[in-house]
Amino acid sequence: MRSAREEDAAALVALSQPFVRSGALRERPASLYTAHATDFLVADADADAGVGVLGGPLEGCVGLRVHPADPATGRGPVGVLYNFCVAGHKQGRGVGAALMRAALAVARAKSLSALFTATTGGGDLFLRYGFAPTAARMAPPAWANSLDPRRNALILARSL
Repeated sequence: MRSAREEDAAALVALSQPFVRSGALRERPASLYTAHATDFLVADADADAGVGVLGGPLEGCVGLRVHPADPATGRGPVGVLYNFCVAGHKQGRGVGAALMRAALAVARAKSLSALFTATTGGGDLFLRYGFAPTAARMAPPAWANSLDPRRNALILARSL
């Protein structure tokens, strides 16, 4: 696992497209991947093989956006996991679990109090890692308000 770089933006778009086409992910402009590349953790074939040269094909990614503390509610800073996807040929091989463990480690290192995510699927991986269904009002308002109600996404949270 490694942090994504700006030059990974095109690979992030390409990795995400099958999930956008299936409806599992919202379409995001390529400029978002460039502007927020550092939000992403990526599973990179070369880095994960110990080759030492980064830049191999991306096998998976997850974005982690930090939302600052909310003094009005007394809640500390929280994170939102988004755009979580694993290349079809790598699904069921531990890439998603490795990305989840890496995202949890980064969230702890940033002293986040909780993580949130939304999924149109069953959320099995999230549930295995301690996420549970929650109400949108519990999530960061800016993120919760950005969700498309037509997608009928399940909102999940995990305390850290």
